[in-house]
Amino acid sequence: MHRTLRRDERGITTAEYAVGTAAGAGLAGLLYKMLTGGFGDKLLKLLYDHVLGLLGIG
Repeated sequence: MHRTLRRDERGITTAEYAVGTAAGAGLAGLLYKMLTGGFGDKLLKLLYDHVLGLLGIG
């Protein structure tokens, strides 16, 4: 009779969710700071001008 051992991994799953949530919140905070500062305005203007250039409008 072969018996396999099972480990209780419920805590690991919870820890993975916590790390993922913290990383997501950190990334959201970083993006918010970048886009609400002067860098965000310059980036959006650059992208807008590039798209208009590709369309032959700008």
